[in-house]
Amino acid sequence: MNIKTIIEKEVIKGFKSIYNADIQTVEFQATRKDFEGDITIVIFSFLRIVRGNPVEIGTNIGTYLKDNVKEISNFNVVKGFLNLVLSDNLYIHEVNKIFSDQNYGILPSDPEEKAIMVEFSSPNTNKPLHLGHIRNNLLGYSVSNIIAASGKKVYKTQIINDRGIHICKSMLAWNKFGKGETPESSGLKGDKLVGNYYVKFDQEYKKEIEQLIARGLSEEVAKKQAPILLEAQEMLVKWEAGDKDVIALWYRMNHWVYKGFDETYNALGVSFDNNYYESKTYLLGKDVVIDGLERGIFFRKNDGSVWIDLTDEGLDEKIVLRSDGTAVYMTQDIGTAIQRIKDHTDIGGMVYTVGNEQDYHFKVLFLILNKLGYTWANNLHHLSYGMVDLPEGKMKSREGTVVDADDLMTEMTRTAKEISQELGKLEGYSKEEKEKLYNTIGLGALKYYILKVDPKKRILFDPKESIDFNGNTGPFIQYTYARIQSIIRKANFDYNFEIKDIVLHPKEKTLIKQLLNFSEIVQNAAQSLSPALIANYTYDLVKDYNSFYQSVPILGAENQNEKVFRTQLSKKVGAIIKQSFGLLGIDVPDRM
Repeated sequence: MNIKTIIEKEVIKGFKSIYNADIQTVEFQATRKDFEGDITIVIFSFLRIVRGNPVEIGTNIGTYLKDNVKEISNFNVVKGFLNLVLSDNLYIHEVNKIFSDQNYGILPSDPEEKAIMVEFSSPNTNKPLHLGHIRNNLLGYSVSNIIAASGKKVYKTQIINDRGIHICKSMLAWNKFGKGETPESSGLKGDKLVGNYYVKFDQEYKKEIEQLIARGLSEEVAKKQAPILLEAQEMLVKWEAGDKDVIALWYRMNHWVYKGFDETYNALGVSFDNNYYESKTYLLGKDVVIDGLERGIFFRKNDGSVWIDLTDEGLDEKIVLRSDGTAVYMTQDIGTAIQRIKDHTDIGGMVYTVGNEQDYHFKVLFLILNKLGYTWANNLHHLSYGMVDLPEGKMKSREGTVVDADDLMTEMTRTAKEISQELGKLEGYSKEEKEKLYNTIGLGALKYYILKVDPKKRILFDPKESIDFNGNTGPFIQYTYARIQSIIRKANFDYNFEIKDIVLHPKEKTLIKQLLNFSEIVQNAAQSLSPALIANYTYDLVKDYNSFYQSVPILGAENQNEKVFRTQLSKKVGAIIKQSFGLLGIDVPDRM
């Protein structure tokens, strides 16, 4: 809606006419809910130009606008705020434009715009995905959708942490205690089987520490000299040396895990365009560091290690190469970022979806890339998010106390089934239809509960609370969507034509205002990397629709034009709910 542009021009003209004074801009804000109006002009900012009573100035400007702008039907002034009431015809005209726009608010990819790469998930291949991964995946996938909806091409990627001492721990434990167990022989998903041996390693490691302490060693020494840890370290050395047997075992167990991950991703409804593997990237970046050393960006200490001094930027010194010449994680991330730009020459920026415990790491990474002269480093963003807590306490993967992602999704579906059966709303559904709906409700509840919270905030996740058919929940919004679809199915008349001359009910006007905000919300969510803006917009839209639904007849309207317009309005609200939830990766059911 370009009404603000029209009003601003007229305010500037009116100010010149009334006060013979020039103003350059007009300050707008949303009208407070306790005031009558649709757009508010802040009068206080004019007091710098002309002295006077704010109410009198507002009244003069309001009178001028009402006389000269046909879209303004009335106005009122409260202290220093001029509240303008827009005409029904304006709202009807604007909403008619979006009725026929199937992709309203969603922009096609602009070939002139640089693409954005979004990294998320990035799991370790020594354990299955857990609740923390779910938040990471949901955020990364949703942000990818939202950025794409804002008109940019997006690449969804992950870097799989498939090497290192933690991987060797699972491999060694399977070698020692597995007796040839496989996913097929155990009936377990591959990632769960490998995860069990990661837990087994930790159990045996603790036993050996206790035995060494009993022999008189200090705890610190015992932790370093436990035989099973030394064996794992030796296995890592063999892996890096390319030992055939170790590589074969690594390849076999990792592929068990990949198959398990794929099942979890499919169930969660997320996907990737490409993958990077730490086993192929861990050597990247070393040449870049050597080049930066020659250019004076890095410096070498007496022990041969290479560092960068960031104290002038309020940080500290950061190591980028160890004294033995081996890389650290920072080195690898520098090299991987550069490699991604080489692989995708149309990339103009990247988003790293990583927990907030890595805030410092990404500040350093982006700063180093900038100092190395990569201008695209200015378009790197860390989507920093808070942890997910449970009423039972913190999760620990080594001790096997994590909330498994697969188990959580199964539990959400089961809870949705119990609640749906209690409400008794599924008469006439086949067994297959019911099971599909339980899954849609359960996953919708899980995803919405997590995504409605600002990414930076921690979440205390309560599965029962998330599957509530009232309040700010996924099932409440899904139920409203299903209600709208029921109205559309019952509309046995032609409603596919434009309505112009009707008087809007206040609830209709409020609902239309929300619809017209959708495009701006998508852009804001893309800019701020916050799916929470989409989630809470959808909830506000649904609240306004339900208020409209309770206040005015739709199919029962006596006036045919009102019936047609309200049916069209309902259909568009349903479409926006579906689009919004699609951006969040949430399905909506036609019946519920």
